[in-house]
Amino acid sequence: MSLLINDQCINCDVCEPECPNNAISMGARIYVIDPGLCTECVGHYDTPQCKEVCPVDCIVSDPDHAESPEALQQKFLRLIGQC
Repeated sequence: MSLLINDQCINCDVCEPECPNNAISMGARIYVIDPGLCTECVGHYDTPQCKEVCPVDCIVSDPDHAESPEALQQKFLRLIGQC
């Protein structure tokens, strides 16, 4: 499942540089996560790094973009050009 930044985001800027897929960017009001790039850090880390550093726990699973661990792994391989 891709991740989502909810409206509790305080724009602290700590999540964006932690994303190995460059899936996080500034939106109109708060940071946003591109579901096409988010792999929940599968292939890079054991846990989503944005969630690890978020001081307000505003990063949650995106119910509109449910993906299995296998699908996240396949997305990771596509993103790095091995699939």
